[in-house]
This record gives sequence, C-alpha cells and structure tokens, in this order.
Amino acid sequence: MRVAIFGGTGFVGSYLVKLLLEEKYEISLLTRSENKDKIISSNDCKTIVGSIQSKSAIKETILDCDCVIYNIGILKEYPKQGITFQALQLDGLKAAVDESKRVGIKKFILMSANGVDAKITPYQKTKYDAEEYLKKSELRYSIFRPSIIFGDPSKKMEFVTQLYKDMVQPPIPAINFYNGSSPIEGSIKMSPVHVEDVAIAFYQATIKESTDYKTIVLGGPETLSWYEILNRIMLVTSKKKIIFPMPIKLMKIAASLFQWISLFPVTLDQLKMLEEENIANSSDLCELIEKPLTLCDTNNLSYLLKND
Repeated sequence: MRVAIFGGTGFVGSYLVKLLLEEKYEISLLTRSENKDKIISSNDCKTIVGSIQSKSAIKETILDCDCVIYNIGILKEYPKQGITFQALQLDGLKAAVDESKRVGIKKFILMSANGVDAKITPYQKTKYDAEEYLKKSELRYSIFRPSIIFGDPSKKMEFVTQLYKDMVQPPIPAINFYNGSSPIEGSIKMSPVHVEDVAIAFYQATIKESTDYKTIVLGGPETLSWYEILNRIMLVTSKKKIIFPMPIKLMKIAASLFQWISLFPVTLDQLKMLEEENIANSSDLCELIEKPLTLCDTNNLSYLLKND
C-alpha cells in the first residue's frame, strides 16, 4: 500500500512514518524545504518539497497512492509567515480532500483533536470544519480525536517535555491551572495518550473497515490532573518545586491584557481550551489497537531525563 502523508515530519508524524515503513508501506511525504532533514528514513520515502498551499504539490504527493493521512496542525498562528489555522488546518485539508476525490483515493484519515466540537477558538473551529468537509466528501474516512499526546519527542514539540521546560526546570514556582475554588480538585484534567498508541491507531485505520466513516476519540488509560502530571514530572526528574495555584479565570484576564507580548507563556485561546479540559474515553483506542494502553507514568516519562 502507498500512503500519502501530510504532516509527517512533526512529533506524531515521525512515529507514524516509522511504523508504516516497518509494515512495508510505501510513503509519499510532503514537506517544506526547511523540514526535509527531519524526515525519518528519508531514503525510504518519496519526498515532495513544497507547501500545503500548493495544489501542484498536493497533487504530486497523492499521485498513485491508495490512502491519504492528513496530520497537519498548529497550536499558534504566525500570520506574517502564512501560518494560520485557516490555511493549514482547513484550506489545506480541503485541497487534499478535493484531490483525493478526483483520483479515487480508497481511504482518507484525518488527525483532529478532542473537544473541537466546542468551537470556542479558531483552532477548534477550523479542526471541526475540516471534519465536516471530509464527512461530506463521500470519501471513506476515519477521524481521530486524541487527548494530549505524550512520548519521547526526539527534539520535537511535545506536551510533557514543554511542561517540564516551562514549569519544572526553571528556578521559579510551577503553576497549577484550576477551575472552581479548589486548586487540587479543580486542577485541569486530561487523558494523556502515548504517541506510539496513536500511530498504531492510524495504521489500523488503513486496514480495518470497521474504522470507516467513524470519528474515534483517542484517550489514554488514566485521567490525570495538571497537578498530578507536574508531580510525576518532578518525580521522574528528581526536581522539587513549589506549585503555585492559578485560577484559569484570572489567567485569562492576564492573557487578554498581555498576549500581544511574544514572551507571554500562553494565549487566551489556549486557556479557553484548557478551561474546557481534555478528558477522553480509552475504550475505543484499546479495542482498535488490541493491546494495553501505555501509562503516563514515571517509567514512560523517563525520556525527560534527556532534557535534564
């Protein structure tokens, strides 16, 4: 099987490429020129250098493929560089879907995100609109909505590593974001899912008809609070930190006033999504990949020691 992958050089994409190559898939990969050296096993992939905003690059990437995986997503916009939610998460998806329909692609798999149906931020709205566009395309599809994804980032952006670098490693108190009146009980909750489990889900979707025309939530085996994750990071890295409680509502006020400062740690939209929490059921993923899910525990967070 030949698979076209859009978004194959990032954190999740690199694991996905590695797994599909191990399963003897042929891969066509679209990448920007500055990311070409990030491709896993580049000699084993057909590499197209170009932009998701280029219809000719999309056409070349999809040529002779059986399946398309759209894994492009960003957490922050840089409009002057053309990096926007609209351009990458929606317009690019539309162009890839249209080309897939034109050439008769057998399966289209989309990486979305948990909670996008809330549509309270541009990130969520473009992800949601991308889902709807794919559903209406008449292509066979699978849509994945993961919670927070963790795992060894290999120098790429990853949630737990970023949390360690931003809150645990610096000589300042860590921050526990919470809702309500109790910093511990109200601490923001999520269901961390391991990147290798996510990659296996994508692989299974390429071969299992049971995933056709479905939106599947990918949650890890535990629901953890922000406070619990901070403590697990400290345990594995042997760091001791004061954890300062921060009400989300108060931080949102600060973000609305100071987010124009490039060094401000979070955007207002990111805080809005945190406020909604990121809990996802694990049963669908466990059934799909047919193995126990990977815990976000000290054993599986040992990769943080590489950054210590």
